[in-house]
Amino acid sequence: MGILAIVVGAAVTFAFGAFWYGVFSDAWKSSSQVPLDAEGNPQNMRSPVPYVTCAIALILVAGMMRHSFATAGIDTFGKGIISGAGVGLFFVTPWIALFHGYSMHSHRLTLINGGYATIGCALMGAALTVL
Repeated sequence: MGILAIVVGAAVTFAFGAFWYGVFSDAWKSSSQVPLDAEGNPQNMRSPVPYVTCAIALILVAGMMRHSFATAGIDTFGKGIISGAGVGLFFVTPWIALFHGYSMHSHRLTLINGGYATIGCALMGAALTVL
């Protein structure tokens, strides 16, 4: 059951990312300064590398989050959402802010990526405690 929860948690967060970055697509593209193709899409959009990297990263995060939740006794939907959001907001987002600060990216990019990390981890935490 643990592996299923990890895979579902990662998949839910991956799907949420597609929604989130769809909503913030234009703001993300201008803030990240990612190279764009002739249609205005990221040049690597058709490459499988970012998507595979994302999937592997989310599985690793979900696996460690599941382990941490089990160790801490986080076993209800509510605790999962709150704890997941805490991981995103207080662990992941500060690291994102640090990287963006040193690479001179905008605060808007930090808010977009940090928002995804916070809500995505909350959803992942919920999925981990439901399954």
